[in-house]
Amino acid sequence: MTGRDRHRFGRDVGDRADRKRRARELGADVWFGLGMFGLVGWSIVLPTLVGIAVGAGFDSRNGTQGVSWTLTGLGAGLTLGCLLAWWWVRQESRGADDEPEERVR
Repeated sequence: MTGRDRHRFGRDVGDRADRKRRARELGADVWFGLGMFGLVGWSIVLPTLVGIAVGAGFDSRNGTQGVSWTLTGLGAGLTLGCLLAWWWVRQESRGADDEPEERVR
């Protein structure tokens, strides 16, 4: 290993240790993980259920001719829910990744 590689390795190890320490200080433990898991789950489930309900309402008014609005609502709600979950996870990971870089500079 060259001196440059050792410096980079030391900095990476230090950054990981700092993140771990900050997570402990902030109380990011099992409950935080379960909370995030629940947030992602509900952000998928709620739009899906709303899409199904709206689609079922359209089906009950128009009968079952042609397009199944219940299935269309299911697909639209599931798509919206997955996009929301992706956005939440992206926001959380962006916040976790930005902190060490701001502190080091």
